[in-house]
Amino acid sequence: MQEKRNIQIIEWEDLDKRKFYSFGVFMTMTIRATVYPATLIRTRLQVQKGKSLYSGTFDAFFKILRAEGVRGLYRGFLVNTFTLISGQGYITTYELVRKYVSTYSENNTLKSLVAGGSASLVAQSITVPIDIVSQHLMMQGQGDNMGRFKIKSKTVVLATKHKVTFGQTRDIIVQIFAADGFRGFYRGYVASLLTYIPNSAVWWPFYHFYAEQLSKWAPSECPHLLLQAMAGPLAAATASTVTNPMDVVRARVQVEGKSSVIETFKQLLAEEGFWGMTKGLSARIISSTPTAIVMVVGYETLKKLSLRPELVDSRHW
Repeated sequence: MQEKRNIQIIEWEDLDKRKFYSFGVFMTMTIRATVYPATLIRTRLQVQKGKSLYSGTFDAFFKILRAEGVRGLYRGFLVNTFTLISGQGYITTYELVRKYVSTYSENNTLKSLVAGGSASLVAQSITVPIDIVSQHLMMQGQGDNMGRFKIKSKTVVLATKHKVTFGQTRDIIVQIFAADGFRGFYRGYVASLLTYIPNSAVWWPFYHFYAEQLSKWAPSECPHLLLQAMAGPLAAATASTVTNPMDVVRARVQVEGKSSVIETFKQLLAEEGFWGMTKGLSARIISSTPTAIVMVVGYETLKKLSLRPELVDSRHW
């Protein structure tokens, strides 16, 4: 039985796919550029031991800005833009899985849960190698204790190994392969899946839930896009809080070169206790808020612009 909803969801079969992908690339790039500084700060906070360099999100922001300038907030960004591929893979998988699940159930929560988790699985399989390289780039700039690669002027020392030049992305790729082989580019893959699949699976149902609840309280003439823009950050904060412990473990596994998710989790608990699991949470919520707003407004606008011509006048906006 079809659910009755105040906010009508634009489904895959309603879209002009050519427009959808053309506008989608621009939207994804805009989101990446907007939130990248917060992502970099979050990663540095999660990897540092205790509060050895930064005392919090805003302290990290101002220290990086003073010491490294605006460029410091965008270290590794060019490499990270390759995640545009995973972004397109994510939205395609999400929409196709929603369509598939709808043949068995019209329950929107179930469709969002399954589609969100599946989309994240596909995206992370593409994203993890890119993240590995970009995260090592993020670690450059301040501190000798923030990763496997120790920065000294223009040279870097790989832990327990000889000095190597570490100025370019190519050098990072060569070093990772030399140290760990091909599997080095998928270090932390399991941790990433354990972080982002639940995050995505939780975000979409909560997003639709919050939007629907807000629509019941708002005046009937209130634009649905405004309600959706409010629901996005609420869903992001909920999902970030639930999955942050695993995100801290993921960052440590990938940057410090650890091989065991369980051992990393135990070590983090032993060294920093429960509060170690909250490291980077404020930065994550801060980064997820604009991400959610830009993503929701962009994504819902993208779908509206990509509607098949005969359906344009059938959606309240």
